[in-house]
Amino acid sequence: MERQIYLDFNASTPIAPEVLVVMQPYLAGDCFGNPSSVHRFGKLAGLGIAKARQRVAVLLGCETNEVVFTSGGSEANNHAIKGAFFARRDQGNHIITTAIEHPAVHVPCEYLKRFGAEVTYLPVDGTGRVDPDSVRKAITRKTILISVMHANNEVGTIQPIEEISKIAKENQIIFHSDAAQSAGKVATHVQTLGVDLLSIAGHKFYAPKGIGVLYIKRGVAIDSLIHGAGHEQGRRAGTENTASIVALGAASDLFSSGREMSSVQEFRDLFWALLQETFGKKVQRNGHPTLVLPNTLNVSFVGHIGGEILRKLKGVAASTGSACHSGETKMSPVLEAMGISPEIGLGAIRFSLGRTTTEEEIRIVLKQMREIL
Repeated sequence: MERQIYLDFNASTPIAPEVLVVMQPYLAGDCFGNPSSVHRFGKLAGLGIAKARQRVAVLLGCETNEVVFTSGGSEANNHAIKGAFFARRDQGNHIITTAIEHPAVHVPCEYLKRFGAEVTYLPVDGTGRVDPDSVRKAITRKTILISVMHANNEVGTIQPIEEISKIAKENQIIFHSDAAQSAGKVATHVQTLGVDLLSIAGHKFYAPKGIGVLYIKRGVAIDSLIHGAGHEQGRRAGTENTASIVALGAASDLFSSGREMSSVQEFRDLFWALLQETFGKKVQRNGHPTLVLPNTLNVSFVGHIGGEILRKLKGVAASTGSACHSGETKMSPVLEAMGISPEIGLGAIRFSLGRTTTEEEIRIVLKQMREIL
């Protein structure tokens, strides 16, 4: 069997061994009970959730009662956007977001148009950054929500969240940020960012799929998305996914310091340097050169199709934002919004590195690419 090299950590990460160990008793031990039950089995599950909530609170720099567990990043985004809109639509109907948001933000915004929402999609510059001044200029008397992702999933560009949050506060507008890609990679302290709502997804930083968090700042009222019993302090109904919650807590503890990402960034920078050395002007980096996730390298091979290169890379998992429909390749909407020309954008590949990536793997991929191109 040929060697498999995984460079698609922005799509999903494996469960970290340290996380899996902590998770096991809640899958096959005495901690399987319903955390709402008062007997021993329920109490053990409840204690596990309480500890996990504390760990997530440390990662986000918030209070434990501001952490709401969800089924993932998509639910957290939907809850934030729909919940804020329905809670405040007597005050207005205008939402401001960007042209490069994840579908879990873009599609809910489009959905809310059925209920009278007006949505402004702000442009980004050639590095994928939104101008805070454009946020200020887009605000109207009807604006009730601003939603800007912390870091882009394709090119890794980090947005000026702190500056935008000040503008939102000045105008008493709820501010939400999708931090699914940034949590566990860069600091996501909500007090520093200044957000009212923030979404994270466990499977983006070594916890299982199907678990996430919506941070809801104390005093910010939003409608519930899922109704039922009084779980999660009455804000999200449904018996808690205890094992995955405990795993998310362990992952939050593991990556709260940010130390894990230093070596990842070194390998990412080495990879880019080797690509430049090998292909010169025939390779171009997409996204901001410095304000970028430490693990993300989005590069275009000029005059080529990224998907075709990926198909020829043996045993290498990476991704391209382009889509192929009926034999026609369409450029990534993110790169299109950045103003990247099709000649460059169609050749884009996203390599996203992780804690298990090695220099040997990078050099193997480079050797293959040299032979392909």
